[in-house]
Amino acid sequence: MIQVREITDKDCKTRITLEVMNALTLWFSPPEDIQKKSMTHRDYPFFAAFDGEEPIGFVALKIHNRYTAEIYAIGILEPYHRKGIGHSLLTSCEEYCRANGLIYLTAKTLDESVAYEPYDRTRAFYHKNGFIPLEVFTTFWNEENPCLFLAKYLGA
Repeated sequence: MIQVREITDKDCKTRITLEVMNALTLWFSPPEDIQKKSMTHRDYPFFAAFDGEEPIGFVALKIHNRYTAEIYAIGILEPYHRKGIGHSLLTSCEEYCRANGLIYLTAKTLDESVAYEPYDRTRAFYHKNGFIPLEVFTTFWNEENPCLFLAKYLGA
């Protein structure tokens, strides 16, 4: 049975991040970026999905201010895609945000101006879950990887 749990242990956050992100090479690279994120996640609200006791996905939230949190990183192992796990992780984030008075949830992903199928699925996932595109930042990461900025209003 799949369960989503909030993770507070910093070493556990790092371990789950490394396991999942290293398995998702179509979305995450290079290794030094994965390592850096695994350390950054230690200080962020973090939820993980488990199949039994095996981690199969996670989401890390970056709190920007008293109104806004960002899906800083989200990843679900490919065999578990399209099974509602990402939605369950987002629901946990939304509940966390509402409980803490946050009213906007944002995300950044690769813009559609770059033809890359894995991120077509990522954008579809965000749209399906109520995120709307706000702006494209052409040099946020670099010119080859324009950043699509999305947001979802969670209510006051």
